[in-house]
Amino acid sequence: MKKILFYALAAAAACMGAACTDDDAKTTWEEYADWREANIAWLEQLHSRTNEDGTPFYEVVTPSWYSGAYVLVHRFGEPNTDNLKPLSTSTVDVIYQGFNYQGERFDSSLTQTAYGRPGVARFALNGVIDGWTAAFETMHVGDSAEIICPYNMAYGETYMSSLIQPYSALRFNVRLVDIYAYEKK
Repeated sequence: MKKILFYALAAAAACMGAACTDDDAKTTWEEYADWREANIAWLEQLHSRTNEDGTPFYEVVTPSWYSGAYVLVHRFGEPNTDNLKPLSTSTVDVIYQGFNYQGERFDSSLTQTAYGRPGVARFALNGVIDGWTAAFETMHVGDSAEIICPYNMAYGETYMSSLIQPYSALRFNVRLVDIYAYEKK
């Protein structure tokens, strides 16, 4: 509900500017067409990637709570299947680096410290982009993975920076270090 209210207010504020009265103004869809198409092409290339034996390189994770959306996940090493898995409401400690489709890093936990743990950041999974929530729900503590988030599972049409423009597909290298105050189902 808060997201809907935020987007409604943001749209109303945008209409107060000249864009709503200027017939020559481009929509976000039009303005970022080249960027969007390059991101989609990159995502399709990754989606079709296979291992030497012909099996898909990335696991397609489709969350039950987000119709028609998916995230690509490639796990590094053997999964830690005996360890705990976070819920969508869990708070997790992670080591991560985030990159846009061009490979430019826009964020990293390596410059952060969570509760005395250098290089570790703490996030509530229900407060991050949907792609992270979906991917981390499939991981166990100790797992490392590469997560590819299509724009609709990342920041959507929102301009975040010159590195994260509208329609940006994002790549994250992550390690799930711990689940803070783990809650049982």
